[in-house]
Amino acid sequence: MKEVKQEISIKKYLYEELSDSDKQLIEAAKEATKRSYAPYSHFNVGAAVLLEDGTIVTGANQENAAYPSGLCAERTALFHASSQYPDKAVTTLAIAASNTEGFTELPVTPCGACRQVLLETEMRYKRPIRVLMYGTAFVYEILGTKNLLPLSFTDKSMD
Repeated sequence: MKEVKQEISIKKYLYEELSDSDKQLIEAAKEATKRSYAPYSHFNVGAAVLLEDGTIVTGANQENAAYPSGLCAERTALFHASSQYPDKAVTTLAIAASNTEGFTELPVTPCGACRQVLLETEMRYKRPIRVLMYGTAFVYEILGTKNLLPLSFTDKSMD
């Protein structure tokens, strides 16, 4: 038996420590939570994608009584960006979430399906995506989906 260890890198910031451009992207994600349709969970998630030319595209989670027919905010934003700006790479994704009490204290991380879509987006544009996960207590920053999805499934997995 051989043990394999993987190391990931996560940066943790106070909101005030972020650059103005990162704050702008997080604010766009927070604003997107207002367009969430979450009548069942009351958990509103917003995502904002920054494209390489500075364009910001947002998305919000959309629930459906026929679960799992809804869609997460991250995938909504990434798919919208991909369909409307197919030649512009995604550089950063910001995520924010709120519930009936307000914005969550701890950062919300992407679900497994969203992590897989992030990975595919990175492979499409051949560059890692920065992910900013907002919480009122602090913000996580991760560079590259490999730090979110170790031992990931890619096209090479099918060889």
